[in-house]
Amino acid sequence: MSVEVVEVHSELQLKEAQSVRRQVFVVEQKVPLEDEIDEYESDCRHYMAFFNNVPVGACRWRVTDKGYKLERFAVLKSYRGKKIGTLLVKKVLDDIKNDGHNGPKHLYLHSQLGAVALYEKFNFKKIGEPFSECDIMHYHMYLDI
Repeated sequence: MSVEVVEVHSELQLKEAQSVRRQVFVVEQKVPLEDEIDEYESDCRHYMAFFNNVPVGACRWRVTDKGYKLERFAVLKSYRGKKIGTLLVKKVLDDIKNDGHNGPKHLYLHSQLGAVALYEKFNFKKIGEPFSECDIMHYHMYLDI
């Protein structure tokens, strides 16, 4: 098994990442396309995961007035359970830690209920009660590094 996670640097890679996200969020989870591909696409750093050179995972993060927002973590259904999500989170955290800004960093995300345990492995903490986003239940989660 060969898994590689890379930062997206080309328009072709971005289209591949968006294709993975569309498959997971729009097709599988019935999220409206206009909620999935949003106005923040160009403000984000995007990542892709490849399994034996096949694009199977994607995510992004961006800086907001609240800190670093991690978003759109997606792994194709047939590749789940292979630690691909874990590798995506690890790569994003490593890149944020080394992004050139010194001092403490506040990271946050909206985790679907089924992914909470993944983020808790990295010491993210839940805040408040579950909430609905695009008709999918989520928790607010955060991590200060």
